[in-house]
Amino acid sequence: MKAADLFVQALEAEGVEYIFGIPGEENLDLLESLRHSSIKLVLTRHEQGAGFMAATYGRLTGKVGVCLSTLGPGATNLVTPAAYAQLGAMPMLMITGQKPIKTSKQGRFQVVDVVDMMRPITKYTTQIVSGERIPSVIREAFRLAAEERPGAAHIEIPEDIARESTTAPLLKQSQSRRPVAEEKAVERAKAMIEQASAPLLLIGAGANRKLTAKMLRRFVDHTGIPFVTTQMGKGVLNESDPLFVGNTALSDGDFVHKAIERADLIINVGHDVVEKPPFFMHHNGKQVIHINFEPAAVDPVYFPQLEVVGDIANSVWQINERLTPQPHWKRDLYQDVHDAYVQHRQESDSDNRFPVLPERLVSEVRAVMPDNGVVALDNGIYKIWFARNYPAYAPNTLLLDNALASMGAGLPSAMAAKLVNPEQPVMAVCGDGGFMMNSQEIETAVRLNLDLVVLILRDDAYGMIKWKQAHMEFDNFGLDYGNPDFVTYAQSYGAKGHRVTATEELGALMRQCIAEPGVHIIDCPVDYSLNDRKLNQDIRRLSEQL
Repeated sequence: MKAADLFVQALEAEGVEYIFGIPGEENLDLLESLRHSSIKLVLTRHEQGAGFMAATYGRLTGKVGVCLSTLGPGATNLVTPAAYAQLGAMPMLMITGQKPIKTSKQGRFQVVDVVDMMRPITKYTTQIVSGERIPSVIREAFRLAAEERPGAAHIEIPEDIARESTTAPLLKQSQSRRPVAEEKAVERAKAMIEQASAPLLLIGAGANRKLTAKMLRRFVDHTGIPFVTTQMGKGVLNESDPLFVGNTALSDGDFVHKAIERADLIINVGHDVVEKPPFFMHHNGKQVIHINFEPAAVDPVYFPQLEVVGDIANSVWQINERLTPQPHWKRDLYQDVHDAYVQHRQESDSDNRFPVLPERLVSEVRAVMPDNGVVALDNGIYKIWFARNYPAYAPNTLLLDNALASMGAGLPSAMAAKLVNPEQPVMAVCGDGGFMMNSQEIETAVRLNLDLVVLILRDDAYGMIKWKQAHMEFDNFGLDYGNPDFVTYAQSYGAKGHRVTATEELGALMRQCIAEPGVHIIDCPVDYSLNDRKLNQDIRRLSEQL
């Protein structure tokens, strides 16, 4: 058969549902093969949007998300999504086209070494040089992208290879089981936890797996040990739980850091070095148990005394089965931290200042979204407020990126979330800067008939950097810009545009947009002027009183 047909059949054999992307002339044989397949092509308006959608599909399903581009500029536009997936542990495969490699009459036109370009930001990258190699290359790419720690893979298929004939058979997926932790490590973990006086559970990005969440729920119910989360560990356990002490959205000086200071043992589940350290270890300080798929990456502030390496869910289950809750555990050490966190979070609920303060906005979004509703964040200062103040009730209901932290990902991520979970309400929350980086995907969302709410936080500036600029006591410079009329802009794509003119309107407007079909764009002015005082001074002062 034609190699392009075999390539698509191999993708079908891997269970691929969607391919996100923009084909070019070098992909036309592949495109024709896709036309006759069961795979749905989601045509986007920029390769970056396609890559973010594929990565988020992988993040939500655990299956490899697939995106497609042509050579040269199409492929270079996938560099940011590649890093996004690689750092964020999202299984993704990028397929890029290339000029003929056997004979070419176009010289070096549009040709860059894409395989070499992708090497530092993928787990696997290769060029297919023969149709006979298609089954093994695709199987290897899917295997590596999906296995722990997940990440990005890349395959380049030149147009003359796609067109040639091949008789290579497909390869079946192999059965694989993750290694489990060694029994002595499990026993040592049990002993350390039982001997501790104030153990604390910390949930990181690597714990965001369905079975791990189930095992951690059993662990907390059995032991009553309080827990905190990193930004990418949010929602693994229900954060309305009275044992939830807070999120490490800020590097230090928050209420949650008082709980970490008081702990003599931290059970660190799913720690990922791509996130900023949620705590700093010191010599002769607290003990740390590292529970993860991989050994700890040791550095000056992280050198755990015990590593329980293997399948995380199984490790937590093994420890929990052996563990006896101890009467000497000082759980009440954390109660005042929990109470102060909840009280401080609720103080903004009645603040009607306009433009909307970010913490009030977070409270309003939480109030209108159902427990299973998905909020997909872009990147900006509001991400800290959401991580800190938005209680996530289920895994992957607050999608934020604390790894690459790329602007422009919020809208495509929300679109992918809606494709994966069509019955769940989905809202993208974007700053005006991040929204405009991939705002053209509104057309894609309208064309796909998605029911989607996009909340734009408009401050007419790059607000996160302005916050940092103010904290460093520099003058305001170089970060302000203008914006289009977002209501008219939305309508030009066939979406529905709305504008918030008073803080009291926001909740009802969001409820209306969630209830009505279609793509809704909400222009919401937001006031970040108090961020420096609140995040860097007020919270620190209040936490020091605990």
